[in-house]
Amino acid sequence: MRPSNRRAAAGLLAMAAVAGLAAPAVAERAADAGRKPAAKKVALFGSTCRTTIDGSRVVAYCHNPYPESDLVRLHTECDRWWDIDADGSPVEVGPAQTVRLTDRCWKEVRSAWVSHHRM
Repeated sequence: MRPSNRRAAAGLLAMAAVAGLAAPAVAERAADAGRKPAAKKVALFGSTCRTTIDGSRVVAYCHNPYPESDLVRLHTECDRWWDIDADGSPVEVGPAQTVRLTDRCWKEVRSAWVSHHRM
């Protein structure tokens, strides 16, 4: 065999090997094309909280509509540099429960938020 024929034969063998390796993957994709993709299971979690600030007082109502308990905690940041910021105690909110969280500063409140943790 001449060198040019050897190269052509080697090239054909290489292409046949690549096609042989790719064929099962293409066939698998074609078989999966008719099926719907599996839906991802999303775990619903977390209470819905409404926070109001009135002068130096903070009130938050948290309602948990989900079957898992939620651990909520009220955080208050006071406006004045000498006024102490506070992190409230964690409170469990069971399924279909509503809790009321309160806190206050000596003077004005800069911000308030509620954090959530899984039980």
